Amino acid sequence: MMISPTLPAELKAALDGKLQGFSRSDAARRSQKISTTYRAGGTSGTIKSDADALAYALARMPATYAAVAASLNALTEIAPDLAPETLLDVGAGPGTASWAAAEAFPSLQDFTLLDANATLSRLALELAHGSSRLAECRYLPGDAGGNLAEVSQADLVIASYIIGELSEADQRKLTEAMWARARHALVVIEPGTPAGYARILALRQQLIAAGAFVTAPCPHERPCPLIAPDWCHFSQRLPRSQAHRQIKGAEVPFEDERFIYVALTRTPPASRAARVLAPPDIGKAEIAAKLCTEAGVAPANVPRRDKAAYAEARRWRWGDAVMSES
Repeated sequence: MMISPTLPAELKAALDGKLQGFSRSDAARRSQKISTTYRAGGTSGTIKSDADALAYALARMPATYAAVAASLNALTEIAPDLAPETLLDVGAGPGTASWAAAEAFPSLQDFTLLDANATLSRLALELAHGSSRLAECRYLPGDAGGNLAEVSQADLVIASYIIGELSEADQRKLTEAMWARARHALVVIEPGTPAGYARILALRQQLIAAGAFVTAPCPHERPCPLIAPDWCHFSQRLPRSQAHRQIKGAEVPFEDERFIYVALTRTPPASRAARVLAPPDIGKAEIAAKLCTEAGVAPANVPRRDKAAYAEARRWRWGDAVMSES
């Protein structure tokens, strides 16, 4: 079952409730300051007040949720039998990834969130309070790297937009610790920039060496076949609410979140799928697409005269799995 990139109704209602009496202009100012800090290489440590946390959630939760939802959709498409009962959300922030996981996996019964920012953790618990799935979640304080050793294993571990806050040495330590805690699967999501791609590549290589199998987006465990300046990333479109537009200072009613992810499992996927690496070019005579296959990057040219194949290729979107490749 594919889940929507839009915030679940319960989460949206909880955020809307928080907005009562909250100045949109103040939220926009705080959000801009936090975004500037992040772009300069800062961390969530700049989020110190409840108002900061809410401004951050209003500005970033929709896009982060959309990226996590797309990543989990890719995982469940290739591993449809995965039915985790326990989740560990590393660097959970306001709990965005946990909400997406609850939507993607009805089997989840136990949610553990881990983050060092007490203000974001407080907001996460408040947002989850009225949830039918997350009301009983546990939020553990402290540094993700240091505290992971004390956390129980979980069927599924997710880390979204967190490893970029660490040094390379700490990234490797966190990667090792997260994999040790992942009983069945680990999903890591980062911004869809060349730097985010490089971090995912390093994590991917480290865990393949430790025995992990890549379930998505790659159809293989070999080195990434893309050659610089090209880099692997994907895009998820999501609608913007009125409050979201006000806080972002945007007029366009939608946002495109660029992200990169890797989903790793302890058992190999039953089948492999090629991955659409860019928006297909739909021409009058044919559809041309760039696919990542088990054999490497390959062009796919589907002529209009092949009506069935052409109709299928017209449905391809950037980031899709092409299951006919195996």
